[in-house]
Amino acid sequence: MRSQVLLAILPLAFAAPAPEPVAVAEPHPMVTPSATLKDRTPSRVDRRDILSSIAGLDGYLGSVLGSFPSYVASGVPQFFQDLPQGDAVLKKLDLNPGDLDAAPTQVLTIPSYANWTQQGWNLRFRGNVFKQPNISESKLNDLANVFLVGTSIDKLQPAEQAQARNLTAEIFVVQQGDRQVSFNIEPASSQVTDGTGNGSNAITPGGGSQNITLMGTTTVEGDFDQFLPLQNVSGPGGYLVPGNATLLPQRVNVYVTGTNTGNATSYLVPEKGLTIISDIDDILRVTRIYQPADGLLNSFAKAFTPWMNMPEIYANWSRSIPDFHFHYLTTTPEQVTRNYMDFIYKTYPGGSFDTRPLNFSDVSATLAIRKFLLTKVFQTYPQRKFILVADTSNADVMKAYPEMAIEFPGQVQCIFLRNTSATDSGDKFPYDTSGFKKLDNKTYMFFKVPDDLRGLDVVGGQCVNSSLVQNVTFSTQGLPFGLGKKGAAGRVEWWSAAFWLVVAAGVFGML
Repeated sequence: MRSQVLLAILPLAFAAPAPEPVAVAEPHPMVTPSATLKDRTPSRVDRRDILSSIAGLDGYLGSVLGSFPSYVASGVPQFFQDLPQGDAVLKKLDLNPGDLDAAPTQVLTIPSYANWTQQGWNLRFRGNVFKQPNISESKLNDLANVFLVGTSIDKLQPAEQAQARNLTAEIFVVQQGDRQVSFNIEPASSQVTDGTGNGSNAITPGGGSQNITLMGTTTVEGDFDQFLPLQNVSGPGGYLVPGNATLLPQRVNVYVTGTNTGNATSYLVPEKGLTIISDIDDILRVTRIYQPADGLLNSFAKAFTPWMNMPEIYANWSRSIPDFHFHYLTTTPEQVTRNYMDFIYKTYPGGSFDTRPLNFSDVSATLAIRKFLLTKVFQTYPQRKFILVADTSNADVMKAYPEMAIEFPGQVQCIFLRNTSATDSGDKFPYDTSGFKKLDNKTYMFFKVPDDLRGLDVVGGQCVNSSLVQNVTFSTQGLPFGLGKKGAAGRVEWWSAAFWLVVAAGVFGML
């Protein structure tokens, strides 16, 4: 009887039409206020999908499977959700606040970007201040085992054990609020280690060396995130090139004073040009986020592996498009992004980075973070055009990417989405293509392998490979019980989704 009710109401859950596009005011470069110490949590995003749209389903699954995080019912769950912070870390490690007094203060700085305004260059400073407790290996093993589904750390290879312990140590840090942070800015001759050896097509500015202290102090979570103006200080090779006088990004190294941690390379990105905003999981690296055991192991213990020959595609774009700016955006929390950044800069062209700040930790904020970060970049560069790249296993991508094209008309050059369900039988989760109905079908493409992107004139606006059949039905693909329309997706197995819920409940219930 219950299945009959579900079958009856499923078609109604997706009948609501997409909203009409809203008129957008004439854009101008956004100058972000110096101090941003307020809560950055965005307003709740109205979200409906296959699971949450079915009345009473959350309660039914809860009664069958027990307690599980509510975001699981909104799409593919994120592995690193609800990580402990501050006092919760101390409690988990049986420590008192005074036990960390002698521990050195460390800083994680996110490689960021600057925009050009009437006041000159404004550089975004983003990161976190923390202290690292001294955790024994046996305790790290116990904590790491929470994330290892179907295995344990003693069954891993030595290199995998080391990575699992390192990542666990990065998670169990104590953030430091009310701290002042200062930086030394220097011209950067390279991105150090990245796929192209020189940080994509960015150039080294002739000057710009200076010291900068952030306005105010870090948030209670230890975060800092603010734009500050750069002085155009002369150097041996000249000055910082104005952003309206060049199409080439410029590299600067950002060093945190008082510590040898927190160093990063940031990019001064001109007013005009082309920026690629790329997701990472299952588009640049093999994660299999839709398979819980594989996804956790690939994220937590195994060495990051590129997805097929995607590095070759990005390297070709870097070589052939002089003004290309690469921006990597992941909704993974700050604590666990070091492996991501290290992998990107050893495998792909250098570029700026975005991650999920620590105060985006509740369910509604997690669902909104990608749109929040995308909007920030678009508002910062109203005259640049963007190429958006990701895969179909992320429900927030399928919602946010077409919304960006509607809300910022003329700025989205192309949208490229890897159809994971068409190339990996392990992807059983549905995804919604209805947001693309109002877009020009020449501006987006669902593809299967990296070579589908080869040879496209993305600068000229060629977004579709004519040899690749596009069969988008503008509905939720891969619904349970065989209800999904065949198009860009395959079928979904209901009990695979149920298995996800069980795994997520087990993992996050132990943190």
